[in-house]
Amino acid sequence: MSQELISRSADLKRLRDEGLNLEVVDGYLLVRDVPYLDAGGNIKRGMLVTTLDVNAGVTTKPKKHVIFFSGDYPCNKKGKRIEGIKHTSEKKTLASGVEVDHSFSNKPPGGYGDYFEKITTYIKIISGPAKSHDSDITEKTFQVIEDQEDNSVFHYIDSNSSRAEIVSITDKQKGQKIAIVGLGGTGAYVLDLVSKTPVEEIHLLDGDTFLQHNAFRSPGAAIVDTLAKHENKAKYFGAIYSVMHKNVITHPVFVTEENVDLLLGMDFVFLCMDSNAHKAIIISRLVETGTPFIDVGIGIHEANGELLGIVRVTTVTNGYTSHISKRISFSDATNDEYSTNIQIAELNALNAALAVIKWKKISSFYQDLTREHNTTYTLNTGQLIHEDEA
Repeated sequence: MSQELISRSADLKRLRDEGLNLEVVDGYLLVRDVPYLDAGGNIKRGMLVTTLDVNAGVTTKPKKHVIFFSGDYPCNKKGKRIEGIKHTSEKKTLASGVEVDHSFSNKPPGGYGDYFEKITTYIKIISGPAKSHDSDITEKTFQVIEDQEDNSVFHYIDSNSSRAEIVSITDKQKGQKIAIVGLGGTGAYVLDLVSKTPVEEIHLLDGDTFLQHNAFRSPGAAIVDTLAKHENKAKYFGAIYSVMHKNVITHPVFVTEENVDLLLGMDFVFLCMDSNAHKAIIISRLVETGTPFIDVGIGIHEANGELLGIVRVTTVTNGYTSHISKRISFSDATNDEYSTNIQIAELNALNAALAVIKWKKISSFYQDLTREHNTTYTLNTGQLIHEDEA
């Protein structure tokens, strides 16, 4: 994908055609072999790194004028630092294998028109003293670069993480195999959020049919023709999110005692299913195998023409299981607190967001100081309560 993006973007292609050593890594443009002088007057080569703004597979006008640099601080012929572009100096990991030492700031009126202008401007400033010292020095090395096989789980670059400079944090989710059991409402929103992370695989398990009422409590907007097809939920959502994430794997089945082993080998499981006898079997197997999971629940009731109730997220990890019987119901009784069938899109979305945030805490994406294993949000009081702290 690196060379494909460069070939399709006129500004990057121009840089490559003129002989610059380019590579795109996790939404960053790397420009290697940039000559500069160090404090001792020695000619060295460093690397410029900039975030990439991309849309529809091609670059757009850069929103940020700041650029990163890997190497010593560039100096003039007198050995003095080029102070005019000084911004910050600290060693920082932007992405796997991409470490920088400094950032520079040079903002022209109106910003940079494209990445060709941005890169060549910074090279002119940084490399000028080295070229003055030796006229044969150039950044145009015409390095032969073989495009590596793209191992990204996405069909296009996650430019959001690179723009926010959190690629190294986002990478903590790489390699995980995630299962989502149940896609009726909350599970579909969990998928929407998880599909935007670099997990290795996302397994969808649901034997039910996507019907008209599901469309009103799920992300996106289903067309009438789709509803008329009565598609399986796993297949329906799998087709949608496979457009973004390469490894969405569908299992159009209900999870039962006979096939619960489909969940073996998962790194994390989201249980977004109604309370029933099969849930007890699933949870027992997950606990037995030490597989961490989150069980979600919504209990909404009507009273005096208004709705009230609770949204619940219960987390179970290998080291904390004693709260299961207290927090998770295995009953099909309609009067159970979490077994009513009233679901509203925003509550499904909230339930999913709380669940995914907790999973990201476990993955060390977000800081987790209390390590709570049960969270409830009460509608009529607005209380968000964290309990069962490990």
